[in-house]
Amino acid sequence: MKLVRYGQVGQEKPGIIDEQGVLRDISGWTDDITPDFLSSDKFDLLKAHDLTEFPIVAGKQRFGVPVSHVGKFICVGLNYADHAKETGADLPEEPILFMKATSALQGPDDTVVLPPNHSKADWEVELGIIIGKPTKNISREESLSHVAGLCVVNDLSERAFQMERGGQWVKGKSCDTFGPVGPWMVSIDEVGDCQSLDIWLELNGEKLQSSNTEQMIFSVDFLVHYISQFMSLQPGDIISTGTPSGVGVGMKPPLWLKAGDNMRLGIEKLGIQTQSVTE
Repeated sequence: MKLVRYGQVGQEKPGIIDEQGVLRDISGWTDDITPDFLSSDKFDLLKAHDLTEFPIVAGKQRFGVPVSHVGKFICVGLNYADHAKETGADLPEEPILFMKATSALQGPDDTVVLPPNHSKADWEVELGIIIGKPTKNISREESLSHVAGLCVVNDLSERAFQMERGGQWVKGKSCDTFGPVGPWMVSIDEVGDCQSLDIWLELNGEKLQSSNTEQMIFSVDFLVHYISQFMSLQPGDIISTGTPSGVGVGMKPPLWLKAGDNMRLGIEKLGIQTQSVTE
């Protein structure tokens, strides 16, 4: 099941992508893809519903973040060994956690706007987890049953803000437009093995990141379990699980985003994002 929110910014409607790849409106089933909807029986019942009963949405549509009212945007740092190596960091013994402001969230194909005084803007394709049930101190064995679905995230970063301005990473991670999510949320039952998905990113047509989620140091089920020991997770919360090698900061010399650049990124079974960059 592929759930989307489509329409203009602030006016998104709930939709679903059928087996033929056709967008259908489900506003008669739910007003929106909200945290309450993800934790309701109606979310589970939708998986077995005849999608042909929902009207087709004609024309090309803008997609927004596939869940509304995101409470927390949690990120995992250095979760691929090759990425840790390219940045000169030691492999973490436990997951590195930081928060990204929810005001950074935007649709998967919306324009990325570089902040004033930027100098080292970078890209990071990541697997995103969307929580579907209240989750606290959950066991690893139970953790996937608390996941509504998975998605693509571009965890954009301004490395100068992140690494050179003191304090924590959140300053370089939370710029407006630095959190594209989508195009859709794929329900966890449809994804299958979370740890066998190809993941990649292209900049201006050149593939710079290419890996597989099997290379993650800490897996999806472990991360949900682990994070729930430190904070409760609520429906609609997003966890971004780290990026493989091939980011700008790891290149020699480093390569930074600039106005006019174009990114294309995706994860097997989870769809593709495309973003142009401006100032």
